[in-house]
Amino acid sequence: MSEDQLSRVFAALADPTRRDIVTRLTDGDATVNQLAAPYDISVQAVSRHIKVLEDAGLVSRSRDAQRRPCHLEAEVFDLMSRWLDRYRQRAEERFSRLDAVLATLDDERTDRESTHGIDPEQQGAA
Repeated sequence: MSEDQLSRVFAALADPTRRDIVTRLTDGDATVNQLAAPYDISVQAVSRHIKVLEDAGLVSRSRDAQRRPCHLEAEVFDLMSRWLDRYRQRAEERFSRLDAVLATLDDERTDRESTHGIDPEQQGAA
């Protein structure tokens, strides 16, 4: 997935109406009229939202006689997940290193307090 497409995907999903459309399409294909039904906006406005989702590669439309159902392109979400997982893994590695540093500092503090005869339990009460 190119960076430009990834940017288009995240931009498309930034809008709550488009996220809701995507959520509804996880249940199955639907026409623009079906997708527009619960909204307090025009069918044309919903159609524009779908066009943004199409341009991002999240949705495709096919022809079924007179109908043009919208279909969710799930493989784009797999690509997004892999991209996100890469950064999640890096963040988890940083947090693990931070945990190790904090544990070392805590051990050093405990050692200093026991060397100087300070009871950590009583220090907090003092």
